[in-house]
Amino acid sequence: MATDFVEKLNMARWLAGFPFVVNSGYRCGNHNTAVGSTTSNHVVGAAADIRCGESGKRYEMIKAMIGAGMLGIGIGTVYVHCDDNRQTPRIWTY
Repeated sequence: MATDFVEKLNMARWLAGFPFVVNSGYRCGNHNTAVGSTTSNHVVGAAADIRCGESGKRYEMIKAMIGAGMLGIGIGTVYVHCDDNRQTPRIWTY
């Protein structure tokens, strides 16, 4: 994992005030392809999918991720993706 990304992830966890459970962090290219992704910040160690199924915690998690400097946030039904390896901030849904 990229050191600067891990520092931002730890800051986001601290800002949120509760533990983050990582569902998916670094991925090798083969695994990334197997899960259906052609490009991903996971393969450079600059992304994580964090387990989250509660609306209130999802809000706090996203607020903390933005506060920590994450530039990419993807919102799923049971996880939130975050990364910091992009030119401009983006938020999307799955």
